[in-house]
Amino acid sequence: MRLSELQPSPGAKQAKKRVGRGPGSGWGKTAGRGHKGQTSRSGGTKGPGFEGGQMPLTRRIPKRGFNNIFRKPWAIINLRDLQRFAAHSVVDEAALKEAGLVAAKSKRIKLLAQGAVSVPLTVKVQAVSAQAKARLEAAGGQVEVL
Repeated sequence: MRLSELQPSPGAKQAKKRVGRGPGSGWGKTAGRGHKGQTSRSGGTKGPGFEGGQMPLTRRIPKRGFNNIFRKPWAIINLRDLQRFAAHSVVDEAALKEAGLVAAKSKRIKLLAQGAVSVPLTVKVQAVSAQAKARLEAAGGQVEVL
């Protein structure tokens, strides 16, 4: 096989449909938009929340309290989740993401005390509860708050 012989699979590349190019094409005159009306015109669509003039659902339901759009949620890890790591290993953000315990986009991780840990580990997280810290240190591990 040579570089000059490479080509896409049959049917992988398709020519762009050229509408409005005369009656012989089958897509002339109204160019597939039909006659008159809102959708025949350019920009003739309403937004995703539009309900034909009826008061939209998002405006009908009551709103209470304050919703902070800048909130940064915590990813929660419990002591029982740490049992899978080998003794004396360093459990940081990268290790937790690799193990699938924390989502890839999570920025802040908090360790809570649900369950028990029996192996000594070094855990590096942004926050830890007092009870979780005490249990981890009792097992011979240590916690570093970043």
